[in-house]
Amino acid sequence: MTSPHEPSEPDAVPEGSAGDAAGSAPKHRSAAVRVTRNTASAVLIVLTCILVPVALLTVWVHDIALDTDRYVETVSPLASDPAIEDAAVKRITHAADARVNGSQAAADIAAWLQSQGLPPRAAQAVKGLGPQLDSAVNDTVEKVATRFVQSDRFERIWTNANRRAHAAVVHALTGQGRGAVGVEGGTVTLDVGEAVDQVKEALVNAGLSPAAKIPDVDKQMVLFQSDQLKKIRKGAHLLDVIGNWFPVLVVVIGAGGVLLAHRRRRALARTALGAAFACLVVAVVLVIARRYYLDHLPPQVQSEAAAAAVFDTLVHFLRVSLRTAIVLGVVIALGAYLIGPGRLPRAIRGTSERAADSTAQWAYGHQVRTGRVGTWTQNHRRWIALAALLIVALVFALWNHPTALTILLLVIILLAVLALLALLAATGRATLDAELVAKRPEGGE
Repeated sequence: MTSPHEPSEPDAVPEGSAGDAAGSAPKHRSAAVRVTRNTASAVLIVLTCILVPVALLTVWVHDIALDTDRYVETVSPLASDPAIEDAAVKRITHAADARVNGSQAAADIAAWLQSQGLPPRAAQAVKGLGPQLDSAVNDTVEKVATRFVQSDRFERIWTNANRRAHAAVVHALTGQGRGAVGVEGGTVTLDVGEAVDQVKEALVNAGLSPAAKIPDVDKQMVLFQSDQLKKIRKGAHLLDVIGNWFPVLVVVIGAGGVLLAHRRRRALARTALGAAFACLVVAVVLVIARRYYLDHLPPQVQSEAAAAAVFDTLVHFLRVSLRTAIVLGVVIALGAYLIGPGRLPRAIRGTSERAADSTAQWAYGHQVRTGRVGTWTQNHRRWIALAALLIVALVFALWNHPTALTILLLVIILLAVLALLALLAATGRATLDAELVAKRPEGGE
């Protein structure tokens, strides 16, 4: 029986309530920590998605605009681009203005022939050949200029001029340096003076002596013009200061966002897809910007086709980087989905395991065995797969300017390694199963 002095049941309730209240405090703190982590994770993931295209732009500025060898490698093919060749021929022909006074020359020839007994009517016909002489000289200049521009000499001049001009490209973006490429306000020009001089020499050697009197005229070929060049300079200078560390910082931010997330696999997939979508938006904006630029070319740009060729060439690697980032994001998101608990991923993994088991059983029955290698692979399969994934990621990180094809190649290699691991693990299971079957009769006796 219960003593009258012992605490009754109602007296025990407040003590329990106090204990519940004391126990609820850690729960509230845990909930607050979870909310804080989820909020921080969401902020970091959104920031990563926004900064990925900016990081690609940083790499482009460093590796293309501010790296001489990479820049020369980029613009060298322009020397054989038909649009650039046509613009160069027109500009050189205009600069090498080797016209003669055709009317005066024809009149002098007619007078001399008439003094030698040529009938007046025939002499008048010769005198009327003045305009044809002008046209013939112009055609000769254009043909010589065309042959020169389409020759290897022009390609060498183009490459050497752009190499020397790289300091001016840096000047165009950062305000420092000069070269054969001039920057005046928002206009970027290339000095074709050496090409004009060589065409002039070729004309003189061809017997066109008036070409020796080609005057010193403007020999600048406008490559690019934009009123926003000063603003571009400020942005490029900032990106130059940040340097190649910016992409690393973006990766760290993204990793932090994924690690802080409650469901990391989903966070990884969302981060990858978000970054891919941001790069897709930038790629679309780049297409729109190209169309807008070509539709609003200033009069200083002599050729729309040449301007388009220069624009496309300079942003080629940026476009490749954007496409690479889009493909990489999709691949990472797909990989995160396939290792998840969904019905389709489980079905795919189950099918692959059954196929590996069937293959291993067939191989074991035909005396094709892996021995301890298979059993060791079975016991350490997860760590081996993780090591393979890290190695592929490291190869991609160290790859010099990877492309979408690079990603597909590495994915194929990774899938091949995983398939080999699955097959080795299956042979290990087949070996263990066979050993168990062999020991059963002994255990039953």
